[in-house]
Amino acid sequence: MRRIVLTSLMACGAALISAQVQAQAPATPAAPAAPPAAGGTADGTPFDIPYGTPVTLETAKKMIAAVEAEAAKHRWKLNIAVVDTHGDLVYFSRMDGAQLASISISQGKARTAARYRRESRAFYNAFETGHPYVGTLDPTLIASPGGWPLIESGKLIGAIGCSGGTGDQDAAACKAGADLVK
Repeated sequence: MRRIVLTSLMACGAALISAQVQAQAPATPAAPAAPPAAGGTADGTPFDIPYGTPVTLETAKKMIAAVEAEAAKHRWKLNIAVVDTHGDLVYFSRMDGAQLASISISQGKARTAARYRRESRAFYNAFETGHPYVGTLDPTLIASPGGWPLIESGKLIGAIGCSGGTGDQDAAACKAGADLVK
């Protein structure tokens, strides 16, 4: 008796599943799906900026002074870091009252901009447009505005990073320092 009941239940279940699958099938043959976008295959490598001689301590101090002046005009309290081409710290400044959590964030933004040879905002934009894979690239990557690569005579010499305000405030202040290098 049990065997008959089990067999009947299994047959009913199979019939229900089959009916659901048939109900979901399209009435007409579907057109082949378009292949997903591959992101393009342009010639060259994006952000292919050659490396130059790393930023000097003297230049780093001048840039930080420019950032501090810009931040003071707007009453922003920032942490400011300048790193070399490898992303290693050259010079750091913490303005009075700047939040402590932003010390490592400013250094991370600068490191991200130096190692990836692009503004740290590029990673923020990638996250915002639904591309969370960037978080898998590097556990130290900071995807937030405020990290600027330092390009001198077409070569990367380091980067500057700011944190303590909003992302846009950090980026605006740090740009004042990055603009000193041409």
